[in-house]
Amino acid sequence: MIVPTGPYRYEIRHRGELAALEEVAFDGRVVSGSRRAIDASSRNEVEAELSDDGLVVRVRVRYARGPFSRNAAYEAGEDFLRGSVSALGGRNAITAKLGRFREIDADFVIFRAITLAHVRGRGQTRWTGRVATIDSGTLVAASNKQSARALDSSGLRWIYEPRMGDSEEIELDSSGRILRRIDNRGSRADLVAD
Repeated sequence: MIVPTGPYRYEIRHRGELAALEEVAFDGRVVSGSRRAIDASSRNEVEAELSDDGLVVRVRVRYARGPFSRNAAYEAGEDFLRGSVSALGGRNAITAKLGRFREIDADFVIFRAITLAHVRGRGQTRWTGRVATIDSGTLVAASNKQSARALDSSGLRWIYEPRMGDSEEIELDSSGRILRRIDNRGSRADLVAD
């Protein structure tokens, strides 16, 4: 089970104020999109390639804020996500351990939907696992333990814990798209119908 193909557009609010717009397209193999701050102060871009099993195998990310920008490219190997981050004329090699389910999150809403699609596809209502997460500001990948649990028998409402002390309430539609994600820090993302 994987998320539906097509465009995804999210309004991201922080403490009720519109903070960013996230627009992503997914064709079943490639995720590509951008998130831009409403005040035009920053922009994130992503392009990720998925395997036939719906796992992220390659990802390129870019972050720009004013005249400053950085980019990164990663590839999933046997047990590790390996790549490099380029910024200010320098390049740093980065390695993050993949978990047993090989989940990768590039900090866009659709990646959380892909992870939950895998959890739901395995018939799980509770899950804990290691996820290679790419920070949207630094573009550095790190391996974090994350967990999720269904709030109802339909499997459409979840509590997701991306880090110790952080939690998100996620509502899915029947096809697996995230309709709403609300975190404990005052941020929310809502799917906008075109």
